[in-house]
Amino acid sequence: MSTLTLPDTSRARILVVGDVMLDRYWFGEVSRISPEAPVPVVKVERTEERPGGAANVARNCAALGAKVTLLSVVGADEAGQSLARLMAAEGIETSLHEDAELSTTIKLRVVGRQQQLLRIDFENCPAHEVLRAKLADFERQLPDCNAVILSDYGKGGLAHIGEMVRLARAAGKPVLVDPKGEDFARYAGATLLTPNRAELRQVIGRWASETELQAKATRLREELGLEALLVTRSEEGMTLFRGKEAMHEPAQAREVYDVSGAGDTVIATLAVMLASGADLHAAMRLANRTAGIVVGKLGTAVVSLDELRAAL
Repeated sequence: MSTLTLPDTSRARILVVGDVMLDRYWFGEVSRISPEAPVPVVKVERTEERPGGAANVARNCAALGAKVTLLSVVGADEAGQSLARLMAAEGIETSLHEDAELSTTIKLRVVGRQQQLLRIDFENCPAHEVLRAKLADFERQLPDCNAVILSDYGKGGLAHIGEMVRLARAAGKPVLVDPKGEDFARYAGATLLTPNRAELRQVIGRWASETELQAKATRLREELGLEALLVTRSEEGMTLFRGKEAMHEPAQAREVYDVSGAGDTVIATLAVMLASGADLHAAMRLANRTAGIVVGKLGTAVVSLDELRAAL
């Protein structure tokens, strides 16, 4: 296999659109079981906030040296303000449309002894008028980017995703989509889709062999008019389906600590590398490296350009 070289990622201009969330972590000690119910009592010692969802994708793009704009919808609340502040601290330009009826999505994780004990989600869906304004904003931002990421977490922020794909492709921009749910038809015409193994199985059904997987994945890719389909397969690595061929990259063997947010790192790496002039196969190989690094970190995390260089 040829050696991998890193392109100049400072040329990459990425527009990230999708569902954002605030990941809150409460870390504490567990030393006893509650007398009220058979559950551990966590004495919280420190708290942490990190951007999640599409905001984590944007952070990953920025960590790899790209210039990033994040377009999303948040509530007119404290969590929305926290997200804006966290993104500004990392030098990421944001266009966060406020919806007074919306609660910014929060995922609260309680961690004791380095293990997640509980996750509590707070969420609802944004209003149609706010989403319309966001679509107009998307159209305005398009000329300034050289790749678009649509990060779908199924929270309602991408109601106009079909129109976004159409506008971006008409403007000659590659569109990478991290999909959700059973209906992939809404992503038709995108450049690249990056489902994980479970997400793909929901759409094409099970497969008994690599040959069957390739046939089903190729059929889906052709039906949706995609240039390529990249399936992330946990311990099996990742497979890229393009044309009639399938290219496979085995997982980078290392200790897996936490897989949450690994898909964000993969799609961010792909977009940054493509926007920097790398071809799709090289971009996939680099994404496989960053995925191998990020699963060794707790929670939603990023991989820096220096870490990727060291891994190469």
